[in-house]
Amino acid sequence: TEVDYPKEKTIVDLFLEQVSKTPEAIAVVFEGEELSYKELDNRSNQLGHYLQDQGVEPDDLVGICLDRSLEMLIGILGILKSGGAYVPIDPEYPKDRIDYMLDDAGIRLVLSIETSVDVIANREDLS
Repeated sequence: TEVDYPKEKTIVDLFLEQVSKTPEAIAVVFEGEELSYKELDNRSNQLGHYLQDQGVEPDDLVGICLDRSLEMLIGILGILKSGGAYVPIDPEYPKDRIDYMLDDAGIRLVLSIETSVDVIANREDLS
């Protein structure tokens, strides 16, 4: 299906419009877990503020090294809300490939969880 979206609005703007229209509606379901638009908004806001506290500024690149999950969606929205841009990093990539991606893009901050942290650990230039 083709839908025309306003070109002056960002994904975050469109998401926030939906939050205001249907805050209690289910926004996402993954492996039996679900989040309403309001819950997704609140969790991504918390992350966005945290990222700003960590020094993320508009147009900064932030890596996201997560398997598909609710946390990945929260991470993407949180990065966008912080003003940053996300760079997806597949935790299954070889470490050399991930190192190259991080260095090449100048990424200094990566969102991950314990199961993917080994692929980015021991990098002095990451905060």
